[in-house]
Amino acid sequence: MLANLKSTYRILLFITAIIVSVVMYLLIPSETYPKAPYVAAMIALMAFLWVTELIPLSVTSLIPIVFLPAIGVGSLSEITSYYAKPIIFLFLGGFLLAIGIQQTGLHKRIALFLLKKIGDKPQFIVLGFMLTSALLSMWISNTATVMVLMPVGLSVIEAARNNGLSGKKLANFALGIMLGLAYAADIGGMSTLIGTPPNLVFLEMYTELFPTLAPVDFVTWMIMVLPISISFLFFGWLILTKIVFKLPSKRLLGGHEFIEKEYLKLGKMSPDEKRAGLIFLIAIVLWLTGSDLLIGDNFMLTGWRTALNLPEVKDASVAIFTALLLFIVPSYKKKRKAILNWEDTKELPWGILLLFGGGLALAGGFQISGLGQIVGNEFSQWSLTSTSTAVFSVSFIMTFLTEITSNTAITNLILPIISEVSKVLEIDPRLLMIPATLSASCAFMMPVASPTQAIVFGSGYVSMKNMIKGGLIFNIVGTILVSVIFLVWGTYILGI
Repeated sequence: MLANLKSTYRILLFITAIIVSVVMYLLIPSETYPKAPYVAAMIALMAFLWVTELIPLSVTSLIPIVFLPAIGVGSLSEITSYYAKPIIFLFLGGFLLAIGIQQTGLHKRIALFLLKKIGDKPQFIVLGFMLTSALLSMWISNTATVMVLMPVGLSVIEAARNNGLSGKKLANFALGIMLGLAYAADIGGMSTLIGTPPNLVFLEMYTELFPTLAPVDFVTWMIMVLPISISFLFFGWLILTKIVFKLPSKRLLGGHEFIEKEYLKLGKMSPDEKRAGLIFLIAIVLWLTGSDLLIGDNFMLTGWRTALNLPEVKDASVAIFTALLLFIVPSYKKKRKAILNWEDTKELPWGILLLFGGGLALAGGFQISGLGQIVGNEFSQWSLTSTSTAVFSVSFIMTFLTEITSNTAITNLILPIISEVSKVLEIDPRLLMIPATLSASCAFMMPVASPTQAIVFGSGYVSMKNMIKGGLIFNIVGTILVSVIFLVWGTYILGI
């Protein structure tokens, strides 16, 4: 009976998806751009499938390969080229580096080292987990970060229980750690271009749609976004431990001791950890020093691309180069093998790479068909009183939209529209595209909003009520911080 109900539900959803697509087709005028209604129908279909996850997100991302050539919006070779953009390889290299770190266990050593440096009061233990989660998620996936730290967090909670913490105090302590882990991973991921998929979606779309405008490189992004992440972490910690789930200020027996013991169990750093760590450090240094950096009005630090006359060796090349080293440098633990082997790539989230490609293909169809111009003209009718109002509105809408679907999927859908709006309104596209991108990482109310939240929701310590209770405040604070700090600091860094 249950199977029949599920089957009927899926059929109804498919029928609804078709109806939504047809309605969207009929709503778009075809006089000036005859192919625009077809692309609008495809986008509506993909949006519906992404939101409902009726079929896997990555499978939905393949629709443009079939649909766009069929209606004459680009050849097959043109459309499939979107799935092999440099940004795809940047993320591929980043994934491989993260797997290399995880294979050697270096990520756990880093996490426990950071945690044991924090004090043993409940508030500071939560802060330790949040700082560790944020720092790790800047370089490896948010999901992997939470997966690494959650077992440690659960053990600390159990140690606190065994040492007398109980009732509401224990519940609040558990909520602080679990929600702090999830939220901090998303906040930290905002800080670097490789930290979370929406950032890379922005980078590629901005570069593709506005090739003549100033590029946004790795260093510029970090300088621009770190103040947002740091402020958000601080206020988020206060919100969790002082307002929503108040924690006692006295010393907590057991938690800190457990972390210390777990760190000692790791023993000395293994040769594989050292080798993987060195390769990862090389990647970070190359990413941070590749571009020229202007300091003040006259002094410029010359990047290695300029110094070595290698302008085409981009961040994606660095990611792939350092990932290749993992397949070359021998492993001490795996005799006659490298640190990474091809079998290890089974852990790669290949679906995310397809999701990227599908979003870029969708944006390409949006532009080529003329749909972007139609949408931009419609949005130009908006009565925006100021740029700050526009930024705040985009951040607010994006934050709450992301509660119901993948942040990567929604960024793929929204950024092409926002880019057209900025053209019509004759404002710098970064003014709206960057806040929208950052806000895609600021949905904290629902387990479906982010894999990190889904993971901690499954811990048994986080109820839907408590996630909404804490997440709603985080959503509002995130909207304010992204909007205000970007308008004050981000625009200054970008020279807007």
